[in-house]
Amino acid sequence: MTAPKPSRGLRERKKLQTRLAIRSEAFRLFEEQGYTNTTVEQIAAAAEVSPRTFYRYFGVKEALLISDDQISPIVEAFADAPPELNTVAAYRHAVASVFGALSQEERDDAIAGQRMMYGVPEARGLLYSEYVRLIDLIADALMQRRGAPTDALERRVVAGAIVGVLIAASHNTPLPEDALLSSLSILEAKLS
Repeated sequence: MTAPKPSRGLRERKKLQTRLAIRSEAFRLFEEQGYTNTTVEQIAAAAEVSPRTFYRYFGVKEALLISDDQISPIVEAFADAPPELNTVAAYRHAVASVFGALSQEERDDAIAGQRMMYGVPEARGLLYSEYVRLIDLIADALMQRRGAPTDALERRVVAGAIVGVLIAASHNTPLPEDALLSSLSILEAKLS
């Protein structure tokens, strides 16, 4: 079941378009010149923004490869999922809601970014850092869920199990919606 996508305001739509344009041009340049040979200045020029605007959206070049466009909304939807859902079902609900609300342009961007991330050797360390960050985010969000573990270590273990499923379902597979939902169902069944 997917939640209806809320209407975005003009400012939010413009910010999203700028973000997508910067990533699109960066990915094009990475394909043409290679990741290491592409500078922030080249990306900014191709996207018709200033380097300062680039840094406002991404901070560093590596951030182009790691998109928070799905992570934060999934964690928020997880925290807000119906209270009667157990932890894994709540996370599966959040994934389905967020992925189901993506526009085709957002899907294409996510797939391009994830393909690039898996293909750029420099991104391997970024993946690990993002997985650890996601464990922290899920563990924190668990504190908002009824029936979740009260012990910090238990929350991290549960969050780690969910992220482990994400890693298994998504390795070298951009935007693995169906595989991730099926894998979370397996985890839920095994924990029951």
